[in-house]
Amino acid sequence: MKKTYLIGYDLNKSGQDYKTLIEEIKKLGLWWHCLDSTWIIKSESNATDIRNYLKKFIDTNDKLLVVRLSGESAWVGFSDDCSKWLKENL
Repeated sequence: MKKTYLIGYDLNKSGQDYKTLIEEIKKLGLWWHCLDSTWIIKSESNATDIRNYLKKFIDTNDKLLVVRLSGESAWVGFSDDCSKWLKENL
């Protein structure tokens, strides 16, 4: 069963390669990306496995957060496409 996870990150070194990290996040499953450094994904993996996979693509001084989402949600200011994805997947 697929679960929903929020992924957030701060890449602290100037000149970081966001492209590789972003490509790897997209490989994890159905994804939403309507905030700069925040993603929501649907995956059969658990939070620890997702973290362990993604930490290979960041530096040791970077920050990475993976949290399983469940329950209540609310938002404002997103495009119709972004809101539709949230309504259908949260």
